[in-house]
Amino acid sequence: MEDLNRQSQLGSVLGNQRGFTLIELIVVIVILGIMAAVAIPRFADIQTEARIAKMQGALGAIKGAAAIGHASWLTRGGTATTTVTMEGTAIPMRHGYPDVGGDGETDAATGTTTSGIVLAAGGLTDYNIVSATTTVLTLSPDIGHTDCVITYTQPTAAGAAATYDATALTTGNCD
Repeated sequence: MEDLNRQSQLGSVLGNQRGFTLIELIVVIVILGIMAAVAIPRFADIQTEARIAKMQGALGAIKGAAAIGHASWLTRGGTATTTVTMEGTAIPMRHGYPDVGGDGETDAATGTTTSGIVLAAGGLTDYNIVSATTTVLTLSPDIGHTDCVITYTQPTAAGAAATYDATALTTGNCD
């Protein structure tokens, strides 16, 4: 008899549970909508900041490679040296800094145009080369963001230094 009373009490307790009311469901949906409206723009902004950071990383790699190449060039006698070897790779030089290689020089082994600064910076395979003239290399983070760029300009005369430009790394250009 006691078991029957427990089952009866348990059944009445379970029978009183009905789930969520319509108002509760609407409140949850509204809260999720507000959270989504706030989160989506912040996520988009994070992607832009990530592109800018990626390009700043490339600029750091290029500056470091140019400085190491220049130091290596200086220690090897300077003016007469047209290549330096960095980690087993011959780096073409112009006026003491890695060249851009947009002047049609080709690598005999691969048949591809060589770029001293690209080789010195480790290949830069994660970036899109927007253009490479005889003296200026322009990189973007990917093919879809060609306004989000940095440039490396090799020196055009003896005694001059390579220059770098990152002024295009803005939210508007990298969005």
